[in-house]
Amino acid sequence: MKRRNFIVNSSLVAAGALVLPQNMLAFEQEKFISKRPLKSERNFTSIAVENTIKKVKVVIKDEELAWMFENCFPNTLDTTIDFEIIDGKPDTFVITGDIDAMWLRDSTAQVWPYMPLILKDEKLKQLIKGLINRQVKCVLLDPYANAFYKDKTKISHWKSDKTLMLPGVHERKWEVDSLCYVIRLANEYYQITKDVSIFDKDWNKAMRLILKTFKTEQRKNNESTYIFSRETTSVIDSPPFEGTGRPITPNGLICSMFRPSDDATMFPYLIPSNIFAVLSLQQLSIIYSEVIKDESFAKECAELALEVDKAIKKYAVAEHLHFGKIYAYEVDGFGNKLFMDDANVPSLMSLAYLGAHQPNDKIYQNTRKFLLSNYNPYFLKGKYADGQASPHTGKNKIWPMGIILRAMTSTDDKEIVKCIKMLKATHAGTGFMHESFDKDNPNDYSRDWFAWANTLFGELILKVFNENRKILLEEF
Repeated sequence: MKRRNFIVNSSLVAAGALVLPQNMLAFEQEKFISKRPLKSERNFTSIAVENTIKKVKVVIKDEELAWMFENCFPNTLDTTIDFEIIDGKPDTFVITGDIDAMWLRDSTAQVWPYMPLILKDEKLKQLIKGLINRQVKCVLLDPYANAFYKDKTKISHWKSDKTLMLPGVHERKWEVDSLCYVIRLANEYYQITKDVSIFDKDWNKAMRLILKTFKTEQRKNNESTYIFSRETTSVIDSPPFEGTGRPITPNGLICSMFRPSDDATMFPYLIPSNIFAVLSLQQLSIIYSEVIKDESFAKECAELALEVDKAIKKYAVAEHLHFGKIYAYEVDGFGNKLFMDDANVPSLMSLAYLGAHQPNDKIYQNTRKFLLSNYNPYFLKGKYADGQASPHTGKNKIWPMGIILRAMTSTDDKEIVKCIKMLKATHAGTGFMHESFDKDNPNDYSRDWFAWANTLFGELILKVFNENRKILLEEF
């Protein structure tokens, strides 16, 4: 797939090389010319998405915010989609943006804001169905891999990693949430459409492989053969002890060698991902019980969900000195706990977004207060914003995704407004979200083309439009 260029004015400027003189930047911000590709160069177009953009834009009083929404919300469709029919079935490959590989996590998250529209647009519905089919192929190829190529002859940049690198695998970092996102997408598609055709024999094989992988990674008898080691100077790019991770005491939780940031875990039991796994296994159990009519497999899924949930309550909840009972981010089963959060999803902040908690649940509220305090080592305050960071980008960079999730899980209008103001103040004149930005200098940012963050920003504005429209009548 070729990389698309974004429109700045009469000339085409690659998104990865956007550098404008200050006077031109001011002019462009004043005019707010669309940064979307030309219609003829967009990878995919949805009538329902285009109609939604028009409907929402007309309500947004702040011209710059409306411009950002128009740029960001369709970014996944505009620039990352490769859709075709393969063997009579729709197939959708979704690159993450400036990396031309498909992450199981990112691909689901990138299309998630479009899900409520699929009954209004058959093309969009087929796109989602095609992504479900593609994700099944990926899981069957290797349930431990996090990112894939469509072209199996393509040589990965990470080919030297000491792990089982099969053709078609871009990266093989074992992350529990990757498989959860596969279930999340299929479940949501079915709940909206009631289309049972996605539950074919390959999907069934993939779900059984997911359950098997989860059980294996409980590591009750050290039965996992997964290892990952990379020659690197970064301590967060590879698990210690020859790629096997730090010691654990088996307790029912599922080991994850990596976080959603693709950074190695400190303690292998990553709590947000285990909570996500409980939700996913419960969804899978209902599908197999009510739709597929396989009570035996449904029971297996339900029992594992219950086991993991009990372990979370026993090992991952602790009394904080200042905030009462909160979730730890990672634990090891020996009693050691890591208190922090990472701006990716799943995160502790995102638990209300994922549906694991209601925003007003006591333990979530306590945890959220901790996350937005100086006691969280990855909550940063700067000249232009305050928000969650990630070890992935160092000690000084805030993630727009963290600010977005803070707004999406908030019940306080003032907090939501504050978050939108910070997002508007830190896009560095580009009209797009980035992976991260320096807390004191938004022009120092990482990733020009990060479709997940762009689409998530669109999801936030759409949520505010649907649930709290008066906020959009403000100037930010």
